[in-house]
Amino acid sequence: MKASPEGVLTGVHFMDGDHAACEGAIAAGCRFVAGYPITPSTEVVERFSVRIPTVGGMFIQMEDEIASSIAIQGAAWGGAKVMTVTSGPGLSLMMEHIGLAVMAEVPCVIVDVQRGGPSTGLPTLPAQADMMQVKWGSHGDYQIIALSPNSPQECFDLMIRAFNLSETWRCPVFMMMDEVVGHMVERVEIPPADQIEIVPRRWTTKKPSEYRAFEPGPDMVPDMAKAGDGYKLHITGLTHDERGYPAMNVPAQNRLVRRLSDKILKNRDKIVDVREDGCEDADIIVVSYGITSRVAGAAVEMARGLGLKVGSARMVVCWPFPDVEIARLSRKAKAIVVPELNLGQMVGEVERAACGDARVYLVDHAGGSVHEPERILETILQAARDAGLGFKTEAERS
Repeated sequence: MKASPEGVLTGVHFMDGDHAACEGAIAAGCRFVAGYPITPSTEVVERFSVRIPTVGGMFIQMEDEIASSIAIQGAAWGGAKVMTVTSGPGLSLMMEHIGLAVMAEVPCVIVDVQRGGPSTGLPTLPAQADMMQVKWGSHGDYQIIALSPNSPQECFDLMIRAFNLSETWRCPVFMMMDEVVGHMVERVEIPPADQIEIVPRRWTTKKPSEYRAFEPGPDMVPDMAKAGDGYKLHITGLTHDERGYPAMNVPAQNRLVRRLSDKILKNRDKIVDVREDGCEDADIIVVSYGITSRVAGAAVEMARGLGLKVGSARMVVCWPFPDVEIARLSRKAKAIVVPELNLGQMVGEVERAACGDARVYLVDHAGGSVHEPERILETILQAARDAGLGFKTEAERS
């Protein structure tokens, strides 16, 4: 294990996804984490509590997830890059403060290592059933950014990207992991610090008398100021004007809420990330994300071995949803297969984007384990038969 003088690891390591996410946060400049233990995410903050003294930061175990999700917001206004970590029930408790982070434009990262639910559910087993909750769990109209890694290496890499996105757009960003990715041990390469692109916080250059905490720049994102540096800061969850003062009227609501959404939606091309493989001439495309994408990859290879033209589209960024990309793929393909570790969440967004151009098939799973590749293959073959591709099973050919 090698570490730079600042305590940031470099080199090749074998670690699980939870630990890799911790190292990615440290490499991204995260120096404050508040959290409460909950399976299967605890290892992220356990490692952070040990590592953070080496980089001059702070970890604090709060009394619950509610306290954790507000403590990071105070630390963000104090000048730190911040993160909290949770799973299932803890995420539910954080929802009111996630709405506050959206409204107050607080840059922060929330790691959700998903497990089986509802309620206490399956604390030690995987699921992907929080995907719609992170988008719509808090009330009101807003947009969110959510990334979905499928390996420990991506837990490191995408954690850095999550912090960069949160700083760029001044908003909460989710890392949607799951129990399998969190506990999977694989090779993780950590490059030297000078090879990692880090987006710094955009501090105001204005004098305190000229500064307004919510006055947007050309990209619709306001500059920040640090509490205690002489700037007037009024941070509220109420509809507010550019000073941060409550503005309880329809024009202020319309102006603010639209900007909060537009700063994400109108910059979607800079955020959305879909990794396509073999989609150019595919008759069937498998759309997946997270750990399910690795299982789906095996099914795609099996289908190709049978002579079918099957492509793969992996959503690395799930929110904002890549509707433009899915619509483009739908116009070329005859069918889209969507495997998920839930009873159907992102598949609804795929159907919306496909707009009837391609038939959409869900391969659901209630959680607790991952799909068997053969089950995804079975749906691919069914889609091929329904599309009249002339495919016959080995038994039918004989």
